[in-house]
Amino acid sequence: MNVKDVYITGAGIISAVGVGKEATLDAIRNLRSGVESIRYLQTSHTEYPVGEVKLSNDEMREMLGFLPEKAVIRSSLLGIIAAQEAIAQARLENRDSLRVAFISGITVGGMDQAELLYCDFLENDSKNDYLDLNDCGSCTEQIAEYIGGFEKVSTIVTACSSSANAIMMGADLIKEGRVDVVVAGGTECLSRYHVNGFNTLMILDREICKPFDRDRAGINLGEGAGYLVLESPETARKRGVTPIGVVSGYHNACDAFHQTASSPDGDGAYLAMKGAIESAGLVPGDIDYINAHGTGTPNNDLTEGKAVMRVFGEQVPPLASIKSYTGHTTSAAGSLEAVISLLALEHQFYPINRNFRNQIEEHHFAPVMDPTPKRSMQHILSNSFGFGGNNSAIVLTKI
Repeated sequence: MNVKDVYITGAGIISAVGVGKEATLDAIRNLRSGVESIRYLQTSHTEYPVGEVKLSNDEMREMLGFLPEKAVIRSSLLGIIAAQEAIAQARLENRDSLRVAFISGITVGGMDQAELLYCDFLENDSKNDYLDLNDCGSCTEQIAEYIGGFEKVSTIVTACSSSANAIMMGADLIKEGRVDVVVAGGTECLSRYHVNGFNTLMILDREICKPFDRDRAGINLGEGAGYLVLESPETARKRGVTPIGVVSGYHNACDAFHQTASSPDGDGAYLAMKGAIESAGLVPGDIDYINAHGTGTPNNDLTEGKAVMRVFGEQVPPLASIKSYTGHTTSAAGSLEAVISLLALEHQFYPINRNFRNQIEEHHFAPVMDPTPKRSMQHILSNSFGFGGNNSAIVLTKI
């Protein structure tokens, strides 16, 4: 370890497979998907399964002690639950003497409430508190206000790479000595805006998705939140906390090929993975597992696989996508999957690729289906690719 290392001292998660790391680990290891028929989202498109968190807004409000008259959006509720778990593991409750930042990724913001209350806004504006929460930054501020004690607060909005970029920004703040500790990650709830938009793109699967399968038909949307507590080795030692991992490398590359599609050879994905590995001081052969973006769409899985082959040649590491468990949690995907990657490193297992049957013809590899590692896992490469070609990759290393 050198002085530029960024320690992870806490992690928190909530998704369709459960609340917290323990429930998440149990679901992933037992191949239990949280993608089911729509239960909470008010939409006419009930033909599409989604990865909903199995809690209503009212149940989460009660858990967190919000008064009935308080305007609060679902993304904030999810984010608070995940951030609190991360802060508790990092023993960060008493942080008065520390410079602590909160960096959160999100894209839809408070759209879930704005779309329900639109007619009210037009007719009498009795719910204008929710209109104020439609902005993405308002969600970040609502989480930060509830938790308290943050010196810096910032929001990252880069679609499905948002929370990965939040982790990268947090790591930069630690390396530059601008803060002592960062709580970084992201949150996103489902909305009709999500479902209608992706349905218009014709990339939703009517069954549980099949990432990296020849017959893949699209994505399942999901929701959730994931946060990491980041700090320098010196700060962790001073606080007497035990690190659970290291953010050892990361890189962002925007190929700007298309508004929604990746370039035919995965140029942005290739550059992001290559840059992340190099920034960690590693070579491709050091990577023990790839947590792929793996959305299940014909375009993403084909081009991500091509990019992987460009980086790793004939020796592609074990690779899988976890989106058939959680659904695609869009802005929260990068941080949520970073938490799952940390669990994989801690417990030494591959989160395998559910629903795989037939290899994609253009790929010379298939996703991993055996959870038992062939060697001790030290480094996981986790990919998050957003619309507009905003591609990010993070290397997480076992402590």
